[in-house]
Amino acid sequence: MNEIEKRLMEEKKKMEQITAPDELEGRLWQALDAAPIKKKLKPKWPLAVAAFLLVCLIGYNYNGLAYYGKKIIGFDELMSGTLTELNDKGMGQTVGEKVLLEDGSELTVDGIMTDANQLILYYTLSNVKDMEGITFGKITGFLTDSDQGAGTWTFNEKQSEIKGQLFFDPVSPFAKKLTLEATKLAEDGQSITCIMSFPYDPNQAMQTELQQKLMKKVKVDKGTITFKTITATPTVTIIKGTVDVQNLDRVQLPFKQVQLQVNGKPIEQIGSGISTSIGGTKFELSFEALPQKVDSLELVVKEFVGYTNVDETIPLHPIRDQAFQLEGKDLWVKKVEKTEDGVQITIASDEDVLLDGVTIEGKGGAVPLKTTIRQDYNELDDGRMVKERTLLFSTDVLPDTLSVKGMHHMKRVDEVIEILGK
Repeated sequence: MNEIEKRLMEEKKKMEQITAPDELEGRLWQALDAAPIKKKLKPKWPLAVAAFLLVCLIGYNYNGLAYYGKKIIGFDELMSGTLTELNDKGMGQTVGEKVLLEDGSELTVDGIMTDANQLILYYTLSNVKDMEGITFGKITGFLTDSDQGAGTWTFNEKQSEIKGQLFFDPVSPFAKKLTLEATKLAEDGQSITCIMSFPYDPNQAMQTELQQKLMKKVKVDKGTITFKTITATPTVTIIKGTVDVQNLDRVQLPFKQVQLQVNGKPIEQIGSGISTSIGGTKFELSFEALPQKVDSLELVVKEFVGYTNVDETIPLHPIRDQAFQLEGKDLWVKKVEKTEDGVQITIASDEDVLLDGVTIEGKGGAVPLKTTIRQDYNELDDGRMVKERTLLFSTDVLPDTLSVKGMHHMKRVDEVIEILGK
């Protein structure tokens, strides 16, 4: 055994011989008894989880509040369909600008919806003292001069407040402030003019879904329709073009049977407009917004105004209940009478029919039509609409027959323009 190992053995023996004093145990127990008792700590993970869930919940509710905070409130009666869905999604812009009018009523611009096709404005006229409403002019702004189109409004139960919805031409994407012109008739008959401005954020305008040139011509009986563009936005789908048709104004709604078909089914046409200037006649057709999924998109001209030669003579005595047939169209003679103004003949026909070259004949000879008065639309038992009007002739002699040379009416076309293929 070497020297190092001998030293280690000696130190080990010394340590084994060491003992604690007899009084040490007592001192240790006294120290333990005097120490404060600490409660057992619970794990902290339930608190962390609760905090995490709270953060998630607050975040979720915040988004919900932001979602509903953009809704334009109080116009459920005026909105429907697509506009209701867009408002529920918070796609409008709340405004809340107010102005006090001279008669004590208050005009509030509550909110707007905007896209490339139109601006829709929602307003409230409160503290109304009479039934007179308010009329609106243009909306102006930077590179903006938007005319008003259609509009609807409603009274509250007390008839002290009006809520309205107005449609305007689209505004410029560069405008930051818009100005609305309004006129109200006061109790004394004087007009109150109001011009109010409100902020506009073009970045919140809804994005265009489809914008496409068409440049398609469709030949109809008396001319040509040219479909130029289609613009589909979240609020409406608009088709624009020009029309060169001789008897365009001979029926009330010449574009009524022009359909926009999505996935093989027509969507509702909600409006049409025609304007004539030196450059020609333009038209604009408004349809409901396109659905989210569009597999095919077609423009179908089912019917358009045309002309048919008739050369029919209808006996006026006796008056009968059955309709006369004019090239497939119904014509009823309701009444023949002599008045102070002349002979009046009340007739009814299909709603799209306008007679041409009308005369009466009898002992007084042939007398041409002077004018048409008192035109009404009635619904038959089978749901068909008929147009009833009174024909006036400058004579005091009751006629024997009514002669018709021709008629303007809706004629079959059945032309299809494919916009998006299947």
